[in-house]
Amino acid sequence: MHEKEHIVKPPVYIGVAVALWILTFVTVWAAGIDLGKVMNTIIALSIASVKASLVALFFMHLKYESKLLWFMITIPLFLLAILLALPLVDVLTRAGYFGGM
Repeated sequence: MHEKEHIVKPPVYIGVAVALWILTFVTVWAAGIDLGKVMNTIIALSIASVKASLVALFFMHLKYESKLLWFMITIPLFLLAILLALPLVDVLTRAGYFGGM
């Protein structure tokens, strides 16, 4: 069972490229604003996640792949979330990180 090849039109690629440029400028702009360590990190990681998602979905054609491949992609993302969350919990619960104690 072969799936029909999906052809993406050039305006889609141009739109994604423009979105990536805009998000890059937003990243640089947000880096110049001091919102504290935690908020700056959250904002930077959020923008980077959106940019990575755009690249994976459109330039790597994951948007048009089968459900099985999507399931296989979610497993490493879930493990990555665990690997990021465990040290984050440790750092955020240390005394004095938020200026108190």
